[in-house]
Amino acid sequence: MGSAEPFVLSTRDARGVVTLMLNRPQAFNVLSEGMLTALQGELDAVAQDETARVVVLAAAGKAFCAGHDLKEMRAEPSLVHYEALFAQCTQVMLTLQRLGVPVIARVQGIATAAGCQLVAMCDLAVAASTATFAVSGVNLGLFCSTPSVALARNVPRKQAMEMLLTGDFIDAQEARARGLVNRVAAPDALDAEIESLVKRILSKPRVAIAMGKAQFYANVEVGIEQAYAIAGQAMACNMMDSAALEGVQAFIEKRPPRWGD
Repeated sequence: MGSAEPFVLSTRDARGVVTLMLNRPQAFNVLSEGMLTALQGELDAVAQDETARVVVLAAAGKAFCAGHDLKEMRAEPSLVHYEALFAQCTQVMLTLQRLGVPVIARVQGIATAAGCQLVAMCDLAVAASTATFAVSGVNLGLFCSTPSVALARNVPRKQAMEMLLTGDFIDAQEARARGLVNRVAAPDALDAEIESLVKRILSKPRVAIAMGKAQFYANVEVGIEQAYAIAGQAMACNMMDSAALEGVQAFIEKRPPRWGD
């Protein structure tokens, strides 16, 4: 595959399910500057698409993502360059969280360092039983500090620290047990498992999902009193939306809801 190929392949089905596929399999889909720029552009496009309902973040080849492009990083060893690179990566990660639609990671292979961070920043993750995960920068003398931000928000503290301090891999079942992924499926059943989640999400009103996702992440970053204040305001706004009014009315009338979208 030549360098002229897009870094990220984007497809969209009639339901509004957008699949973004990292497209540098020969380089293990590393988060080079080009990859980060392309991914940011695709995510920004989704953010502007009011008909988008779900994003599936996938990858071509055997690896999901092997983290940052270390060769590219070593080619320009300056603090200014590294600060800009990690700021660029952080912006991509935060964009995933701020999207108004759920993002599901489709993890078919290894996810290491910033690649593991990418999985952790998605709202949901489904892994093939053959997938493996690590924050292995420490093995190279580079502690995975930015990946640790996402990892510590998915995995219990001591388990996160063990991964960060040792750089050891965990398998898909262990990743599920620790909370890094939601579901594990055989490789040939991976897409079917993701589709089952997608269908469940699509059966819900888009606006309720968007409001709920926003308040969920706002809450987990603040104390409980502020969390309840945010949640109460969000639910009040949600309740004023036509979709919620229809859903409640349908419940009262004991009939299926008729969503506008």
